[in-house]
Amino acid sequence: MATSKRSIEAPLIFHSDRGIQYVSKAFRNQLKTNSLITQSMSRKGNCWDNAVAESFFKSLKTEMIYHNKFKNQQEAKTAIFEYIEIWCNRRRLHSSVNYKTPHQIELEFYNNLKTAA
Repeated sequence: MATSKRSIEAPLIFHSDRGIQYVSKAFRNQLKTNSLITQSMSRKGNCWDNAVAESFFKSLKTEMIYHNKFKNQQEAKTAIFEYIEIWCNRRRLHSSVNYKTPHQIELEFYNNLKTAA
């Protein structure tokens, strides 16, 4: 899980649909190990509750998963990690945040916290 790769210093919300992987006891317990994480799920049959998460997972599937045949689970994990961490977070510009990357927005957020303190 992403939390093993970096520290969480501010509260965050994990948005998802009601897919079996997100409602599983193991996954929910993993989220509960960090008190700064709150899980958010859409209402049953209502994809508009988590439109951002729905959009992200649609992009992940159509841009990366459906176009690849992975040799094994590790290859799939690596490809998904690279898609998220390198492409989505560090290179893809988002119009909703003035054409910046999520990584840039995060850096600005933490820099503003340090300056305010």
